[in-house]
Amino acid sequence: MEAVLWYVFTGTRGGKNRLRILKAIDERPRNANQLAEDLDLDYKTVRHHLDVLVENDVVQKSGDGYGAVYLPSDRARHHWETIETIMEQVE
Repeated sequence: MEAVLWYVFTGTRGGKNRLRILKAIDERPRNANQLAEDLDLDYKTVRHHLDVLVENDVVQKSGDGYGAVYLPSDRARHHWETIETIMEQVE
């Protein structure tokens, strides 16, 4: 999982936005529209990053469709120290 986290957040162009999204949903679970508004990002951009995060088991979603709410996965919580290290290096 550590390798996946480093890749998702530092090995690709969208890493900084993915970290912003993860930090936001760690504070409070939100849907894609709320994230787009709160982070001042395009809705489609947020959807793309959420899809990448879900696909890599960093984020999980609760519910279906437009109103689905996202939150950090249990696996991400288990490796939160690594995520914090990545945040320190990227920011």
